[in-house]
Amino acid sequence: MPGPKPLLLELSDRERRLLRGWVRKRTAGQALVLRSRIVLACVEGQSNARVARELGVSRETVRKWRSRFAADRLEGLVDKPRSGAPRKVTDEQVEGLVARTLDQAPPRGDSHWSTRSMAEATGMSQSAVSRIWRAFGLKPLIVQTWKLSTDPQFVTKVRDVVGIYLSPPENALVLAVDEKSQIQALDRTQPVLPLAPTTPARMTHDYVRHGTTSLFAALDIVSGSVIAQHYRRHRHQEFLRFLKTIDAAVPKDLDLHLVLDNYATHKTEAVKKWLLRHPRFHLHFTPTSASWLNLVERWFAELTCRKLRRSAHHSVLDLERDIRGWINEWNNNPKPFVWTKTADEILETLASYCTRITGSGHEGRLATGVSHAWH
Repeated sequence: MPGPKPLLLELSDRERRLLRGWVRKRTAGQALVLRSRIVLACVEGQSNARVARELGVSRETVRKWRSRFAADRLEGLVDKPRSGAPRKVTDEQVEGLVARTLDQAPPRGDSHWSTRSMAEATGMSQSAVSRIWRAFGLKPLIVQTWKLSTDPQFVTKVRDVVGIYLSPPENALVLAVDEKSQIQALDRTQPVLPLAPTTPARMTHDYVRHGTTSLFAALDIVSGSVIAQHYRRHRHQEFLRFLKTIDAAVPKDLDLHLVLDNYATHKTEAVKKWLLRHPRFHLHFTPTSASWLNLVERWFAELTCRKLRRSAHHSVLDLERDIRGWINEWNNNPKPFVWTKTADEILETLASYCTRITGSGHEGRLATGVSHAWH
């Protein structure tokens, strides 16, 4: 039986403006932001179940805040005072602390805020600063690295590579190809201590290196299976040998589309001459400094996390044997990595980001690229 019809909501211009302002305000509490989004979605006439799916909450949560707003309007979305000791930190102090964290540099030339320096600057306790930072997801101590490609053909290459991921050609195999070079055969100076109750596995930080190997890999983006070969070096000669391995492993009636990075060994004269003699090979290059576009990099991450990071090997041969065994197990039950973002979605995200930073060299180029649909 269908449930009761949800309450119909209508907003005044002032209410709509305030709700949208709360959603966009960086210093607004997450609970208030979520409640504002629920109300704005309900105003569009959607059912509680659909709003719950879109926002990732329960139907009861949607029903609760729809009813609260219908009864008390904007005041119904704000938490009522609770019993107990009064708050020592006001909303204005919280807003000021968050704004200072985001917009102001710390004193004395420090590179980032600490709980101690922020407590000194605001007159709050370190524990209060820590609680507010956790509530708003602020982590001044952490910095992540990134790099935006300055390839003049960035837009064209993104559309080419993403297009072939989302719509692979018929009677063809699409392979994401790359080399994982300088894989070290490391042996710990003392035995690894196994996992025990309340105690993680432990290994010494120092090691003995017995040499390196390079792994050439080609990931089938549809099936997830991998063609791989070890070489001690990674010159164009080794790349040519790997192309021949791929040629021998794939049925002759299939064309081969290879997604590659711009490494110099992929573009030597010897490679170009070999490709002219093998016209079923078609190369698609990712933009410079954009290895995230190559799906085989995601498979290399699996290899690193699940096999290499905690391994210990007495020789390069031992390392190569171990990797081959892991790859064989992978190919027994391969799992493809499914690409979901379209080229336009990627370019729109980057264009939006570039408008907020200066000197990226991409502002005009990305804006122009987004305006041309992929064919």
